[in-house]
Amino acid sequence: MSRLDATALQNSVKPGTVVVASTGAGPFDQIMLDGRHIVRADEPASAGGADGGPNPYELLLMALGSCTSMTVSLYAARKKWPLEQVIVRLRQERVHMQDCADCEKPDAMVHRIEKTLELVGALDEEQRKRLREIADHCPVHKTLTSKIVIETVLG
Repeated sequence: MSRLDATALQNSVKPGTVVVASTGAGPFDQIMLDGRHIVRADEPASAGGADGGPNPYELLLMALGSCTSMTVSLYAARKKWPLEQVIVRLRQERVHMQDCADCEKPDAMVHRIEKTLELVGALDEEQRKRLREIADHCPVHKTLTSKIVIETVLG
């Protein structure tokens, strides 16, 4: 997609909406627009892409990680706690459910996201414990752990 096309598409994005479009530059190359920013997504070469941007699962982890970091930082700032930096490391995988004895399908899979929080600053143990709890209350975490309804319609 040429810069002119991306700009025209970007200018058409309504507030509160995200537009994702294939670029034609490769089988998976995507451009994502929110009216203010342009972000690329792709698949790695090992999956047939050109690795022109993060893959969809990496973008999901980035959304969760950034929301977690922002939420923890905001909470610490409100409390005037000495938090200097938040580092969130995330990993996603599909695993067989361990506790699915009564599942209708014994081969049921669950997506598991491992989120490791590193809190930099002169925080005491109680502050660290509370910030770890707050990390699970960021809006994206709440969205991912709630029931989600996605309705697909033709435009």
